[in-house]
Amino acid sequence: MTGPVINLDELMFDDVEENGRFTSQRAFIGSRIGARDLGYNLTVLPPGKVQCPFHSHSGEEEMFFILEGEGELRFGDERYPLRPNDVVACPTGGAEVAHQILNTGTRDLRYLAVSTLVDVEACIYPDSGKLSVVAGRPGERGLRHLFRAADAVDYYDGEEGCAPDA
Repeated sequence: MTGPVINLDELMFDDVEENGRFTSQRAFIGSRIGARDLGYNLTVLPPGKVQCPFHSHSGEEEMFFILEGEGELRFGDERYPLRPNDVVACPTGGAEVAHQILNTGTRDLRYLAVSTLVDVEACIYPDSGKLSVVAGRPGERGLRHLFRAADAVDYYDGEEGCAPDA
């Protein structure tokens, strides 16, 4: 920890993703300045890229503050243009609040992301039919599992003493 203050110019990008369309850089801030219940990061998206798949959270609420560049927020069934000084709210819920930020401009899109931190989180990915479950705070070892919703099994499946198809 460097104290409760850090300048965005001092950040180093510790999460660099180069996966085709999903290309971005993130600099994690929260733990560096002593945050306990909120996560902070600076995200940079090159033109034509997105940071993550279209998704919604069941436990963590997110806020994005656009610093530079232009983009588009995909939110539920709608799309919203983004420009500097826009503030975006992404509350918890299902597909109706699923979200994704795209860089539709010609230069990097830079934004500050802030989220609540929870001990157990589940995310829905409407485009791909995936679900994720994560238990444990960032930096802690815990459960992290991503699977397709189509892989659902019966509540008693595999439990000892239960008849198949019961």
